[in-house]
Amino acid sequence: MISYCTNVHPAEDVDGIVTQLERYALPVRERLGADRLGVGLWLSAPVARGLAEDAGARKRFRAELDARGLSVYTLNAFPYGGFHDDVVKHAVYRPEWTNPDRVAYTIDCVNVLSELLAEDATYGSISTLPLAWREPWSEHDDRRAAEAFAKVVLAIGDRPIKLAVEPEPGCVLDTVADALGWLSGRVDPEYVGLCLDTCHLAVSFADPAETLAAIAKSDVDIVKVQASAALHVEDPAEAREALAAFTEPRYLHQVRELGADGVVRKADDLPDAWTDLPGDRPWRVHFHMPLHQAPAAPLSTTTDVLRTVAAGLTGDPHIEVETYTWSVLPDAGDLVGGIAAELEWAQANLVKEGASA
Repeated sequence: MISYCTNVHPAEDVDGIVTQLERYALPVRERLGADRLGVGLWLSAPVARGLAEDAGARKRFRAELDARGLSVYTLNAFPYGGFHDDVVKHAVYRPEWTNPDRVAYTIDCVNVLSELLAEDATYGSISTLPLAWREPWSEHDDRRAAEAFAKVVLAIGDRPIKLAVEPEPGCVLDTVADALGWLSGRVDPEYVGLCLDTCHLAVSFADPAETLAAIAKSDVDIVKVQASAALHVEDPAEAREALAAFTEPRYLHQVRELGADGVVRKADDLPDAWTDLPGDRPWRVHFHMPLHQAPAAPLSTTTDVLRTVAAGLTGDPHIEVETYTWSVLPDAGDLVGGIAAELEWAQANLVKEGASA
């Protein structure tokens, strides 16, 4: 089942979440002509806590989902809250995995997902942040984070729930290689694996086929794939005016430049890239772009990376379309139509023949 991630919507209370599911998810399902639609729920920390502590509230929420033909296989527990504040930027990486609040929030999500999980699900997945922003971080923090994951694993117990750690540019676990190196030997691979965000993968300029091969050789499984595309900029100087439309204050848009020497150079946000990078080689920008449409030249997207990953996947990881940037996209258009078109694209391009969406 392909889900779409509801972190595109701003509500941070149960009534608001139900309202936006009625306004967006239900018409998306109807537009697709589907009996059921997968939704990857984002629940802010207060919502997750309220549902975790109230069995009646969970039952009512499950009934609201069922009444609209919505199925839950996965939660996005990366943003703790305030994901649609005027300025998010580095706040999205807090609390870190060294903070007890992160542990409590994740356990709340485990308790909620275990009762919302679709009846045909073999397991439920919860994606989470790659420990923290890269600094400050120490070996002591490594140990504290590993202990924090162990606490969540203990709370999962015998329930079919898995955590999926999502590497992201600029974080402690910047790349998939970083995540594999950190997770191996520190966490229980039966419970903790990888969330492979294909926008983040593309931004890192890692080869997708080689990345999948490295994962296959490790003891870390791909629990979840976030189907997403980055901005690709072949010639930054030519694209400067076009990129100005994507410079916005809410989210962090990390930029990477692939040098002729094979070295990937880094800028922490799009406005910084003009001074922090040479600008004479291709850029990749962490700006989640709609899967079904390309921006006007000279910009393009990295859906080729997503297609390569989808073609090389083994097993049956959850796939979640995660274009959370609709509210800050230039000329975004109709949200229901956009989400439906992305899911149609995903069905046509990511689902192997004979498999179900």
